[in-house]
Parts: sequence; C-alpha cells; structure tokens
Amino acid sequence: MDALDASKLLDEELYSRQLYVLGSPAMQRIQGARVLVSGLQGLGAEVAKNLVLMGVGSLTLHDPHPTCWSDLAAQFLLSEQDLERSRAEASQELLAQLNRAVQVVVHTGDITEDLLLDFQVVVLTAAKLEEQLKVGTLCHKHGVCFLAADTRGLVGQLFCDFGEDFTVQDPTEAEPLTAAIQHISQGSPGILTLRKGANTHYFRDGDLVTFSGIEGMVELNDCDPRSIHVREDGSLEIGDTTTFSRYLRGGAITEVKRPKTVRHKSLDTALLQPHVVAQSSQEVHHAHCLHQAFCALHKFQHLHGRPPQPWDPVDAETVVGLARDLEPLKRTEEEPLEEPLDEALVRTVALSSAGVLSPMVAMLGAVAAQEVLKAISRKFMPLDQWLYFDALDCLPEDGELLPSPEDCALRGSRYDGQIAVFGAGFQEKLRRQHYLLVGAGAIGCELLKVFALVGLGAGNSGGLTVVDMDHIERSNLSRQFLFRSQDVGVSADPSPHSCIPDRPPIQLPTQHLPAFFPETQGRGGCSSCPGPEPRLTGRYVAARCTHYLKPLLEAGTSGTWGSATVFMPHVTEAYRAPASAAASEDAPYPVCTVRYFPSTAEHTLQWARHEFEELFRLSAETINHHQQAHTSLADMDEPQTLTLLKPVLGVLRVRPQNWQDCVAWALGHWKLCFHYGIKQLLRHFPPNKVLEDGTPFWSGPKQCPQPLEFDTNQDTHLLYVLAAANLYAQMHGLPGSQDWTALRELLKLLPQPDPQQMAPIFASNLELASASAEFGPEQQKELNKALEVWSVGPPLKPLMFEKDDDSNFHVDFVVAAASLRCQNYGIPPVNRAQSKRIVGQIIPAIATTTAAVAGLLGLELYKVVSGPRPRSAFRHSYLHLAENYLIRYMPFAPAIQTFHHLKWTSWDRLKVPAGQPERTLESLLAHLQEQHGLRVRILLHGSALLYAAGWSPEKQAQHLPLRVTELVQQLTGQAPAPGQRVLVLELSCEGDDEDTAFPPLHYEL
Repeated sequence: MDALDASKLLDEELYSRQLYVLGSPAMQRIQGARVLVSGLQGLGAEVAKNLVLMGVGSLTLHDPHPTCWSDLAAQFLLSEQDLERSRAEASQELLAQLNRAVQVVVHTGDITEDLLLDFQVVVLTAAKLEEQLKVGTLCHKHGVCFLAADTRGLVGQLFCDFGEDFTVQDPTEAEPLTAAIQHISQGSPGILTLRKGANTHYFRDGDLVTFSGIEGMVELNDCDPRSIHVREDGSLEIGDTTTFSRYLRGGAITEVKRPKTVRHKSLDTALLQPHVVAQSSQEVHHAHCLHQAFCALHKFQHLHGRPPQPWDPVDAETVVGLARDLEPLKRTEEEPLEEPLDEALVRTVALSSAGVLSPMVAMLGAVAAQEVLKAISRKFMPLDQWLYFDALDCLPEDGELLPSPEDCALRGSRYDGQIAVFGAGFQEKLRRQHYLLVGAGAIGCELLKVFALVGLGAGNSGGLTVVDMDHIERSNLSRQFLFRSQDVGVSADPSPHSCIPDRPPIQLPTQHLPAFFPETQGRGGCSSCPGPEPRLTGRYVAARCTHYLKPLLEAGTSGTWGSATVFMPHVTEAYRAPASAAASEDAPYPVCTVRYFPSTAEHTLQWARHEFEELFRLSAETINHHQQAHTSLADMDEPQTLTLLKPVLGVLRVRPQNWQDCVAWALGHWKLCFHYGIKQLLRHFPPNKVLEDGTPFWSGPKQCPQPLEFDTNQDTHLLYVLAAANLYAQMHGLPGSQDWTALRELLKLLPQPDPQQMAPIFASNLELASASAEFGPEQQKELNKALEVWSVGPPLKPLMFEKDDDSNFHVDFVVAAASLRCQNYGIPPVNRAQSKRIVGQIIPAIATTTAAVAGLLGLELYKVVSGPRPRSAFRHSYLHLAENYLIRYMPFAPAIQTFHHLKWTSWDRLKVPAGQPERTLESLLAHLQEQHGLRVRILLHGSALLYAAGWSPEKQAQHLPLRVTELVQQLTGQAPAPGQRVLVLELSCEGDDEDTAFPPLHYEL
C-alpha cells in the first residue's frame, strides 16, 4: 500500500528524545505509516498508546466486542461507564488526545482482504487462532507486515511476519563508528593509521567505510564504501591508493552500515517450525513448551467455547492433555524436534491463564509496538519470529499458598482480570498498601497507570504519594501519556487527568524529598521508583530506603536500553550506584586539553559550552554586580574578572549601540578564536617543536592546529557570527536579526579587525591562564578601563543556556563554535543533533522502553506486596529492544562483612537505646565495648566529630560527661526534631581495616 504523505515537517521539538533513538529518516517513515490494531483489550490498548505517542501517521482501531468487567484490569482507556460499549469506540477519543498529529479512526466492519491492503502493518491482539491464521496468510500474500500478540495470565506471546524478503536498512542502534586519521600511505594496499586514542578495536575485518575531510589524498573523500582489513597493530588496509595524491593531514574514517535481509515464514508454517528468541538452549526448550501451551489453550477454547476457568484443576489437566496430543514441533519441514513436553509448566500456565494483568500487557505491548516501528522504519533487526515471555515467578513457590478456584471467581469488579490470577485476598492486600513514587516523568507516568490498574493503595486505608518538582516540557509529551499540551510549563502533577481510572488516593506534597522520608517510617512497604531522574536523587532515595528498611523498585532507560531492579531488605543486596557513574558523573575534561589540545569532538563541545557561559552569562553577571554593588577591585578576583571582560569588550572598546556593532564584535571574536588565537598558540608551541627526549611536541593525541581564514561563503563561519551577534545583542537588550543574506552583505562592508588593535585587548591568554601569572599595575589599569565602559547604561541580561529552544541561537552558537574548533584541529565533527545531545546531556528516550521497564517493575511489585519471599523469587531485568535482548536474573545476596565475632550486611545497624535518663557519651562508648566488643576510635554524626580516641585527656573530659543529644546540639547547633526517633551515628574502631564499613549506629531516642 502507499504510505501517507510523509513530506510534512517533522515536529523535532516534540520528538526530540525519540529522534536520538530512531533518526530523522526513520521518523519520516513512521509519520507516514498506516497501522491497523485489532483487539482493544489491555494488550491492544498498550500497543495503540505507544504507537500514538511515537507519532505513526494513521492508526485504525478494530474491536466490535463490548467492554466487560475483566477488561478493566489492564485496559487503562476504559472505565465502568464504557461497559457494554464497543472497546474500539470507547478507546478512540482518549487515544486521539495523546497526539493530535496522529489520525486515530475506528473500523467497525470485518477484516477483509481489501481492508488489509490499506495498511503497512497489521497487529492482532488476543485473537482466536483461526483469525490469526486467516489474517496472517493474507498479509503474507500481499507483503503486509503482520504481528500477533497475546497474554494469558503471567505468560505472553508475540509473533512477527515481515515477509520473505524484508530489508533492514539500519540493523543497530549504535551510531556509525568514526575516527580521526593520522596518516594514509600510498600503496597496494594503502595503510591507514588512526590518530592515537581512537577506538581502533571497534573496527572489524570486512567493515565498509568511507572518508571525509582529508587534505591531500582527496580522492578518498566521499568515495564509494571500501572494505577494510584490520592489522595486528590496529592500522587498517583500505585498498589500492597507489595512484592517489599524497596524504597531507586531517580527515575522518566512518563506518557504513550494511543492510540486512530478513526472511520470515508465514504463521501457518511457523506454528510447526517455530523460531524463538532465546539466550540459551534451556530457554529455547522453555519457549517451545510455552508455544505448545498456547496452542493447547487455543484448542481448548475452540472445543469448549471458553477459556479454562481460573485455577480449575480439571480444565488445567484437559489443557495438558491437549498439549500432549499436539503434532510434534519440527526443526525443519522434514526433521522433528525431539524435546519432552514440560507438563508441569503447561499445567501452571493453564491454571493461571484466565486473567489479564496490567504489568504483562505493558511489557508485551511495548515490545510489540517496537516491532511495529521496526517494520515501518526498517531500523533495527525484527524478532525471529516468536517471542515468549513468562513471569510465573510471581506465583508463590509453596503450592499450598496458590489461590483456590473460589478465591479467583469473577466478582463483577474492575480487578476481575487480576483476581483470576492471584485471588481476591491478594487484591485486598494491594488496596491497603502505602507507596512512594519518586518522579512522575515518563517511567513515573507508566508506573502510575500500572499502580492504578492493579489497585495499589486504592483502598480506604491505602494511598500513593508522588514527589516530582520538575515541570513539563513539550518534548515530554511523546512519552508521558498523562500530560497534554496545556500542561507544558506546569508541575508534573498527574492528578487532573482521567487516563488513570479508579486511581488510588494520590498525595502531591510540596516539600522536597528530604522532608518527606521521616514521615514514612511507620508506613508499610514504601517503595520508590526513581526512573530516569537525576542520579543524585536516585542515590538519595536508595539510601533512605536502606535506612528505613523499605523495598526499592528502580528503573531507568536510555534509548532502547532499559533496566528494572528490585532491592529487598535483608533478602537482596542494597542499591549501589555504579562506581564508574559516581566517579565520572559530569566530570569535565582537563582545562588545558579542552582549551589548547583538543583531540575529540567532545573536547570542542565542552570548550564551546564554556565559551557561551563566559561570554554571555558570567561576564554579564560580573558587570551587573560591579554596577549594583560598586565593588572595588580589591574585592574582586582580578585576573578572572579581566579574563571575563576582555572578550566581551572585544574590538568595540565601547558598548554596542546597534546590530552592526554586534556583528563587528562577533566577527572580531571569530578572528580571535579561530585565527589569531591559533597563531598565538603556534608561537608558543611551533609545529616543529621537539621535547627533550626527541619526541615531537605535536604527536599522539596532540594535533597541530591550523588557523582558519574567515569566508562568508562557508555556512559554519556565517552561522557562528550570526549566532554570536544575536546573543551579544540579547545580552545588551538590542534587536537581532535572522537574515543570512543581509549579514553576508554587512560583513563585506565591515573593516577587518586589526590584529595590532586586538593585541592589547587579548594579550597572552596562555599567560593569563598560567597559575604563575601576576596581576600587576598594567593589568589593573586595563581592568579599570574595561569596567568604566560598563559604568553607564542599563544592566546586562545574563543568558542562561537553554537547549530546547531552537530559535534562541544558544545551540547554534555552541554547534558552530565546536565545528570551527574541529576544523582548526582536524577533528571529525559531529552533527547538530549529536552536538545538542552531548552539550545538553540529553538521554535518548522512547515510549516503548519506558513502558517495558514499568511493566517489569509491576511484576516485581506483586512479589514485594505478597509477603516474605525468598531471593530466588525476585528478578533484575535488563533489555535492549533494538537487538531483541532480555535477561532476567536473581539479584545478588547482601554481602556479609565481618569484624572479629560480628557479622553484618548493609541492611543491618547497631541499635542502642538512649535510655531514661539519657546516657552520656561515656556510657555509649562503654555499652559498645561491653555488648559488642568494639573500642570506638572515631564517632561521627554527619560531619560533626563527637569523639576521637586520639584527643587529649582535657578534650575527652569535656565531651564524655555530656548526654549524646546535648553533645550533638552543641556541635551542630541543632536539637533533634520533635518526633525524631533516631540519631544516626558513624563509627570506626580499633583494629579495623580501611575497607571495613561498620553498620550505622542507631541511637534510639
């Protein structure tokens, strides 16, 4: 079929985070696609929701069946008011509200062959096998991509058929490899040496590559893809270069991704010859048994006109018998699979198959929607061809604790679909819970939906508290389905929206997170789900959960990568931030490297970002402060102030009065940064400079720079001047301009900056940067003169960097400045989108991964709420939707530490009652020695030192007689808060090792 007109402009602001995952070509295909989703129970609603959020061109809904009570357990678009109404019609309006750019329509008739020709992708959910075979056969015949998905209780199934000749244009999520070139030889083969520090080990034999930016051997620039051979020393053979010009300098080598062809079988063939996605042979056998279980369930429904009754042993045995009698699966058409049927697994599936669960449909609906995107965009490898997912680990291990048929009988309740799996008793337990959700962003919205649908905290004695101090941005709307365009700019408050039916009582505290946690001490099962919130918040929440012995559910995503983890007091290890993340979080590159010796695009971007701050924010703040406070030079950091003011003053010597002045300043600053500044650097470090050991100074990652000549015909040159002049104008309250043509003409009229005139203003930045530079009378005079220029006139407007407004020239300036810096140093640049992501520290995000990790967390929630469970019941989950990877494994046990006779984990603490009357510090130390054999060497409360064994006798005599709370108040200036139950103290003891981390001492008030 023909796609919709995809030529309409892509809304880059709305889909900005998704664009970093899929890219613009894929997004153009997506917004021109037509998709049919048939079956609008919970699973179909999840698929549809994800597709609408991600911006498919047109979505047609098909489900003429009336809404019933069991639908409400997992279908978030339906409510009690929709009972007996067509599921598709009842869902259409709320789906359309999620993204008005998507056409959401309802088809009320049958699915015919002619209808299928109107779509690129067809998705059937919860359909009978006969319907799947009929539609699947027609789609295979006409080249329409076909998906069939279903969940039965705690197991799920997904089938993909993209035809017998489906080409994947971009098989992986990773950006094409690129590296800077050091040298290329003339020969057969030509040998390409990568610049030191490049990721040479990522290139592989047979990779296709192309080249750009090479000086000298220009024949390679933009050539047809060439195959490479990786040599032992990491250099690359790139084919015959004998007749090419001699290589001079610069350039980059870039990987060219190879398309891959996928050949799928039709459903009727794949039923007997199933290819399953699995990570091991054990998983393959498990998936084959689930495949047979689903086939037997279809057979049961065909014979009895109904699914098996919840936890009915007779029906379950019938399903096992039907599975046993099925035609054996085949490896090929001729070769049968010799595998035993796991009857216990089939029996458990049958017993729990009558229900439908929100976490299950969230997980499988996310995967199915991602497969739809793969079919449309031809980006990422599709499933081959069956995916089976089960969470039977949510059921109790003890068979005596499994629900009874009576406990799982239908009750005319919105939770019937869940009661059919876990029973009414467990449902009541869910309703009594008190939970804390930290972050109402993308994952938070999905979790709120899951929490509401499962009934978490929905009873009179239950509740849910949401903490999120962020505000909604427009880019959030492609993932955070609880918000609409009218919510942009307001707090992330989910309460006004009706997309969460029968939601639990939601509290929205206005205090910050630290103020909340003391209130949670008495609450049961307070879990936190930070999602992709700032890591500092995540670490704080985890520390509080450990302190109060609360379970923690945590999830995060980056692109199509996702994780969902669970931490249970005394059962699993406690949450620990990755050591590398904690160490490298926002770690800047060395200043000297960034300023003078960059070797990567990241270095140039950090330099450009720093330029923005100094030119347009810090300088304005410094000048305003001087004007308002009349600060004397003695009160100011003189070298730093002079360094800030010089570039802002630039070639003008006076404050700008109009647009022409701003352009003149911008041109002068261009000359300073990319021409005169480079020449000055080369005077200090000439190209032929040699170190004492004979090594060339400009070698390895240090690339000798070349000054640029300003050229109005170079778009990057012009963009820099345009952006810098507009920012300079904004800072001074002057009107700017976006007219490129007029700017070119103006630049032709402006005199070129005189280097002699610029020299006094920009005297030796290298010397100013030196720690040994002195601030003498001449510099003080220069600073006074600069400040006099700004002593009159209105205050300046400091510019705060804003990455999400493409009209403000902020990102334009940084991108242009970094690109020019790359040209100076022969560094392969990155494009605007990549630059914006790096500088803005943007995490790529997509609705499918968000929904998947929320579903995985919801499954762990069942285990947390159900009561004491062994570590073997819990699962950490990691997935990569782009590469069809999902692994779930048992969390690690808490590490045991020892000291003499003591043993403890991170969940333990030493408890000492304060007593009545309250004990003294001396009594506390004696108690620790008598009860635990600990001779305390150092005792801390926060940063306050309460005791040190090395103190003089006089100082010890001052501290030891004091009551502990009295001593804390004396040292910190703060008395324990009213109602505070514990003072947390830290200690080290005589004889411990440096690595010994004693449990916290809880001094109970």
